[in-house]
Amino acid sequence: MDQIDYKILSILHDHARITVSEMSRMIAMSQPAVTERLRKLEEQEVITGYRADISPTKLGKYTTAFVLFKSNNCKEFEAFSEAAPEIVDLYRTSGEYNYLLKVVTETSESLAAFLEACNAFGFSTTLVVLSTRFEDKSLVASHEAPNISIASERTKRG
Repeated sequence: MDQIDYKILSILHDHARITVSEMSRMIAMSQPAVTERLRKLEEQEVITGYRADISPTKLGKYTTAFVLFKSNNCKEFEAFSEAAPEIVDLYRTSGEYNYLLKVVTETSESLAAFLEACNAFGFSTTLVVLSTRFEDKSLVASHEAPNISIASERTKRG
């Protein structure tokens, strides 16, 4: 991957519905060249999908929590987790807890009911989110800034 691929990924992260023609203008490349790069990034599974960001509060979901969970029966807990609409992210972790869950519910009461249902599979520690500074930060943004800095330094040196 080169800087152009990183630029394409950065644009897609921020604007998943952008047209190829718009992207072509932004990075000063022909549409066929951008289309070919997109195809290669998809084939290599660098791009694994395109999605819409959906506002939980617009869907009546006002409570977000992270739950550290310890289970002695991981298969059953994973099956429960896949079926539970409250769990939006599930991570297998090392350490004292087996899992880290991101849970989104309507209210703190519905969060409590969800946690009660989880008790059948083990025990947990819950961290309720009070505010969110940012989410889903771009994974490719860090590849752009250093090169801009290097280019700036070269320009300064002459």
